[in-house]
Amino acid sequence: MNEEEPRLSAAELIERLEPSLAPRRRVRAVAALLAGLAGTVFLAALWGSEPGPLPGRTNLAFALFTAFCLAWAGYGGWLLGRRVPLFATDRVIAAWIALAASVTTTAIVAVVAAQRGSGLGVALSTGGLFVAVSAALAVRAHARRAALLRRKRELTGGAES
Repeated sequence: MNEEEPRLSAAELIERLEPSLAPRRRVRAVAALLAGLAGTVFLAALWGSEPGPLPGRTNLAFALFTAFCLAWAGYGGWLLGRRVPLFATDRVIAAWIALAASVTTTAIVAVVAAQRGSGLGVALSTGGLFVAVSAALAVRAHARRAALLRRKRELTGGAES
């Protein structure tokens, strides 16, 4: 018998190389979803239980932190719902959320420290460390995505899918 082995297309080969959601990515997605939802519930409860009217800056800070928690929850939900290879898009999105959150948090903490007249150096150095780490992760995520997309183009002969 001369049975011919089935040949896979480049797209099928790529899909088999990187499943849509590996177990580690699924755990990360669930963790992001749960942490984002828990943070949102916690901040909303804290914000809503504050006595009296809050200053505008405080309301802005609560709103921004709640938005970041919702962004992580949305990211986790989006990642769980994906059924196609992501080519590191998930890493790029997570890195940008982390960078935005660290820059915003550093700015808020620095403003508060400056207004109080103490701890500005600690706020800026600690926040700067978080910003630097999240920026490095963003650069790394973009590089990984570019490498995967380059490899995909090599496998598919330049055709985009």
